[in-house]
Amino acid sequence: MFKHILVPVDGSKTSMLAVSKAAGLAKTFGSAVTAVYVIDPYPFTGVGADFAYGQAQYISAATAEANAALDATKKAMAEAGVQVTVVVGEGHAVHDGILRALESTGADLIVMGSHGRRGLEKLVLGSVTQRVLGVVHIPVLVVRD
Repeated sequence: MFKHILVPVDGSKTSMLAVSKAAGLAKTFGSAVTAVYVIDPYPFTGVGADFAYGQAQYISAATAEANAALDATKKAMAEAGVQVTVVVGEGHAVHDGILRALESTGADLIVMGSHGRRGLEKLVLGSVTQRVLGVVHIPVLVVRD
């Protein structure tokens, strides 16, 4: 039914629940799985030497965080007996990076976690899941804790 599953991860408990659901679906349908962690490559604005130093520090920390989340994903998938391809994507908005990963993989299902923010927190922080749901034309399985 689903040939390729895309799983956006951020290292959170909720995204790891999505990894677990994706692993179960992949085993059931024999699907390929790609996990993506999206990094904003240019979160700073400014000029000068201080900016360059801050940018390098940020990229180093963000890459380490991405690798930790993707390593945990690989471990969980391996324990479930599922092979996974991992990708570090880039995007000023996380949903843009997810869309680029979707286009490059040709996935026909997205399995992603939602933190379930409400009220002012949702208004201020937004919802990556909501933005993805608004622009994709394939099924999205939303996993909540």
